Amino acid sequence: MIEKLNRFFSLKANGTNIRTEILAGITTFVAAMYIIVVNPAILSQAGLSFSAVLTATVILSAFCSIMMGLYANNPILVAPGMGLNAFFTFTVVLGMKVPVETAFGAVFWAGVFFFVLSVFNVRTYIVKVIPKQIRYAISAGIGLFITLIGFTNAKFIVSKGSAILGMAHLDIIVVTFLVGLVITSILLVKNIKGALIIGIVITTVLSIPIGRFYGDASGINFGTSTLVSWKGFISAPDFSLLGKLDLVGSLKWSIFPVIFAILFTDMFDSLSTFVGVAEASNLVDGEGEPRNIKQSLVVDSIATGFAGFLGTSSGTAYIESAAGVQQGGRTGLTAVVAGMLFLPFMFFSPLLSVVPSIATAPALVLVGVFMLKPVLKINWAELDDAIPAFLAMVLIPFTFSITQGIVWGFLSWTVIKVFVGKYREISATLIIIDILSILLLVSG
Repeated sequence: MIEKLNRFFSLKANGTNIRTEILAGITTFVAAMYIIVVNPAILSQAGLSFSAVLTATVILSAFCSIMMGLYANNPILVAPGMGLNAFFTFTVVLGMKVPVETAFGAVFWAGVFFFVLSVFNVRTYIVKVIPKQIRYAISAGIGLFITLIGFTNAKFIVSKGSAILGMAHLDIIVVTFLVGLVITSILLVKNIKGALIIGIVITTVLSIPIGRFYGDASGINFGTSTLVSWKGFISAPDFSLLGKLDLVGSLKWSIFPVIFAILFTDMFDSLSTFVGVAEASNLVDGEGEPRNIKQSLVVDSIATGFAGFLGTSSGTAYIESAAGVQQGGRTGLTAVVAGMLFLPFMFFSPLLSVVPSIATAPALVLVGVFMLKPVLKINWAELDDAIPAFLAMVLIPFTFSITQGIVWGFLSWTVIKVFVGKYREISATLIIIDILSILLLVSG
C-alpha cells in the first residue's frame, strides 16, 4: 500500500513522504475549514437553508479536493470561493433578484464554459491578456467587499441615512464582535494553526449570554432574542438543494451577464492561487509554469459546475493551500487528505448552525487582509495604470457588486490607454471583453 502511494503520487521524486503529506493535508484543512461555517452563513442570507448549504459545501470541498489530488497531483484544496459566494448572494440573488434555482443554473453553465476553456487552454490565454494591474485590483477589491460584509453582518457598520454608512453604537453585540476580532487577529499574528476557526469558536462562546443574561439579539438574529440557539449535535445530511437548478431558465439572455461575471471572477481567483502557490513552493514545470496547470484548471471548472448541481456557489482553488505547502506538502496526497477531513462535518449541521453571524464576521474581516496583498504590486507611480486599478478596487465594495468593479476596471483601462496613446497595451481580446462588459451594463 505504501509503495503504491509512493508510485502514484511520485512522493520520492518530489522529495516528500506519506507522513509529511498527511501532516500537510491536516494543516491545509485546518487553515480552510472556516468555509464549512462561513459559506452557509453567507448563502443563508439569500434565504437558503443553512444545513443544506453546509452539506453542499462539505461534499464539494471533499470531492473536488480529492479529485485535485488524484487527477492533477497538486496539493491544492478546492472549496466554495470567498468572494464568489458573496457575489452569488448579494449581487445575483438579492441585488438582481435572480431566483436561486436560476442562479444555481448560472453557476452550472459557468462551470461548463470553464471546462471547455480549460480543456483547450483558452482560459489561460484570456487571463494572460487581461492587464495584471486590473487583476491585482480585483483581488484587493473583493477583499474589501468581504470585509464590508463582515462589518455589516456584525452590525458594526450600519446605514446612517444622509451619511450613507457609519459606525453603530457600542452595544453588547458590537463589543462581542470587537473582542472576537482582536482575539482572532492575535491568533493570526502568532501564526496559530486554524486561527480563523478558533476565533469563530471563541466568539460563538462569548455570544452565548447575549439574550439570556444581557442584551437582545432580535435585531440581528431574525427576530430571535438569543444570539446562540442550541439545535442539537448531529443529524442526517440535508440534501434539499441537490439538483435544484434551473438549467433552461439560466440560459436566458438576461442571465448571461451573471454567467460571464462568475466565469471571469473564478478565473482570476483560481489562476492567481495556482501561480501564487507554485511560485512560493517551486511547484513549477520545466518552463516555469505552475505544475499540471491544465489538469488543475479542469478540476476547478468541474468544481464550479458541480457546485451548481449541489446547491452552493462556485468552487475554486484555495490560497490557504499554501499553509499545507509550507508544512511540506508537495503532491496530490496533501489535497486528498484535506478533502477526506471535510466528510465527517456533513453530519454536524445542527452543531455548526449555532454559530451566529457576528462569530464569522471577524473571519470575513480578516480574509480581507489576505486578499489585499496584491495591492502592493499595482504600479501607483503611473496614473494610467493606477486609475483603472483604483476604480476596479473601490467600486467593488462601494457598489456592493464585484461585477461593477470588474467592468469599470476594464473600460477605464481601455479608454485611458487610448487617449494617452498606449495602444499596444490594448489587445483584441481585451476589446472583446470591453464589448461584453458594455453589454453587461446595458442588460443590467
